[in-house]
Amino acid sequence: MDTYSNPISVHSTWLDCNIPDAYNDVISVRYEKVMLIGRKVEIQRLEKLYTSKEAEFAVLYGRRRVGKTYLIRHFFNNKKCLFFQATGLQKGSLAIQIKHFTESLSETFTPGIGLQIPSSWEDAFKLLTQLVEKRKFENKIVFFLDELPWMATRRSGLLEALDYYWNHHWSRNENIILVVCGSSASWLIKNIINNKSGLHNRRTCEIKLEPFTLTESYDYLKYKGITLNKRHVLDLYMALGGVPYYLKYVESGLTAVENIQNIFFNKNAPLQDEFSKLFKSLFIEADAYIKLLEFIATKKEGMSRVAIEEAFSSGGGRLTERLNQLVQTSFIEEDAPWDKQRGVYYRVVDEFCLFYMYWLKGSKLKKVTHDYWIKQTQKPIYYVWAGYAFEAVCHKHVTNIINALNIKSAEEISSWRFVPRTRHENGTQIDLLIDRSDDAITICEIKYTESPFSINKSYSQNLKRKIEIFKEKTLTKKQIFLCMISANGIKETSYSKELVSGVVTLDEFFE
Repeated sequence: MDTYSNPISVHSTWLDCNIPDAYNDVISVRYEKVMLIGRKVEIQRLEKLYTSKEAEFAVLYGRRRVGKTYLIRHFFNNKKCLFFQATGLQKGSLAIQIKHFTESLSETFTPGIGLQIPSSWEDAFKLLTQLVEKRKFENKIVFFLDELPWMATRRSGLLEALDYYWNHHWSRNENIILVVCGSSASWLIKNIINNKSGLHNRRTCEIKLEPFTLTESYDYLKYKGITLNKRHVLDLYMALGGVPYYLKYVESGLTAVENIQNIFFNKNAPLQDEFSKLFKSLFIEADAYIKLLEFIATKKEGMSRVAIEEAFSSGGGRLTERLNQLVQTSFIEEDAPWDKQRGVYYRVVDEFCLFYMYWLKGSKLKKVTHDYWIKQTQKPIYYVWAGYAFEAVCHKHVTNIINALNIKSAEEISSWRFVPRTRHENGTQIDLLIDRSDDAITICEIKYTESPFSINKSYSQNLKRKIEIFKEKTLTKKQIFLCMISANGIKETSYSKELVSGVVTLDEFFE
């Protein structure tokens, strides 16, 4: 289950509803009042489901630990509704899955009275339907099937049963809200969202829950009583990403460096083994996905599809499926360069994965001391990793960058690269390119430094060469603007005055 505060132990409960008199009493379960941080768009969509006059079928997906279960529980906690939750068990057999489902039914509908365990999902959903139909509810009835991909064991018949009962029973009850959820985005997309049979186009709402932004991470830490400045929050974000479950390990009174040491490197550190657990929970052939991710991560600017096919000696459907699944789980990003003439590239954009591959992979932790991480922050490799991680952060906060530059006409956002074919040509890479509808293109240089970045003569010549190559190879006639994205800003020099039209600092990422 996904939570990012104290987990609620109750699997399912009555929320603001009367239990029929046959049971003689009312079960009252009080949830811990916890504020929902961020999630404004998701809450608006859930609110629309709740106020709907028709049955609703929502699909919620997102990476492990991002807070999916937490969002659903705490949204409906404040609503008048009957809330039923059943949660799949990873690697559980069909019999165990149905047993747990039935126990949740009993806790919700017949507290204190056990139910006979059905032998199939067909019978399990029939029992759920009967329990609902025997009672007249005026308020909404929420069926929350959490970690549905784990419930749907091989040849279990769950999808067929879900298809039948949604189409023939639940969709006819205007009070029912069905929410299916899981960390395996690829499974939900393939089997629910893109289902070609009875569930085709039956969903009425689709929510992909992303990790927190920098601002939401800052607000979450503040809510927990942890006061850190923006630079420390950025440093934590580059290691943990915006994953709420990971952020819960941040302790008050410690710096970002001290927290990272505790969370990853000390003995029994809570996230030291999280990477393997993460991939094993999502993919059957976890090692194959890890190898693919590690290969893509070897190039900060991204790896071409052609290079990936050459390295793995295969193309076709299997590789495409794995790449798509890594994209769907937000570990990598597919990037079609601006001129669309050089094929598709993939880059790793998950900060936690990048951190693991640079600092925890293999035997790197054989001799870890209490001051291991602070020593690493003083080495050149730290700035190689930090530059990569900061670029991933920037791509997640493009809206902040556009707003900071006061661009009103952003039409396409991408990167651009030129790979020379002869020794006489110079290659170049543009980190972030904003193509505008007002006959201009903003080229962004991304730099991570401890102090304001200084553009000297040599670097200014590199920038000019980059712009010249871009103009020459793309034949663009648009006005070119150069922007610097630097956490600590830039030092004003004669070269920066000549070249730079806009600067984005860390403060703009927290707007």
